[in-house]
Amino acid sequence: MEPEKLSGGASQFRTCIVSGDQRPKDEMFRFVIGPDDNLVPDLEERLPGRGLWLSGERDMVNTACDKGLFARAARRSVKVPADLAGHLDGIMVRRCLDYLGLARRAGEVVAGFEKVKTRLRKNKGGVLLQAGDGADDGRDKIKALASGMALVDVFTAAELGKALGRDNAVHVVMNEGRLAERLLWETGRLMVFRGFSR
Repeated sequence: MEPEKLSGGASQFRTCIVSGDQRPKDEMFRFVIGPDDNLVPDLEERLPGRGLWLSGERDMVNTACDKGLFARAARRSVKVPADLAGHLDGIMVRRCLDYLGLARRAGEVVAGFEKVKTRLRKNKGGVLLQAGDGADDGRDKIKALASGMALVDVFTAAELGKALGRDNAVHVVMNEGRLAERLLWETGRLMVFRGFSR
């Protein structure tokens, strides 16, 4: 059976250079080869050139690096970054936190235990972000107020704080909307890469 086509004729599916499986583009990473033969991750799928597609799991990235599959798929010599998996993880974390920063600048974020608690008691908010390294008792109290709300707990207090322009942030609520949807999508992609289910 042929993959589903978009109206423009481009397939929504791509073939992984490691497994050979056809998967939806949103479950994969696109890479391009730069003019200097360096491998460049293209997570936004906007860079020019022929794309090399890879399933969105860390072990697929490591296998492609270990077996030289980027060069084989490109049919030319390719310079692969030393820790490509770590580099990708960093890019995805930065993308997630950029959405949080945009939401802060748009006035769609509340941070801090008391402010978050007040917001949740009013049943307002779309996404609850909690620092994975925060104290369990405080996290549990806030989580109890956020039943049914999307929960993200893959970032540290320092990472959340940096996105919000402060030293640390353990509890953050983000309003529903487009930025929250993008944050959840990017976070889901990061979690799959790290070996968790969406």
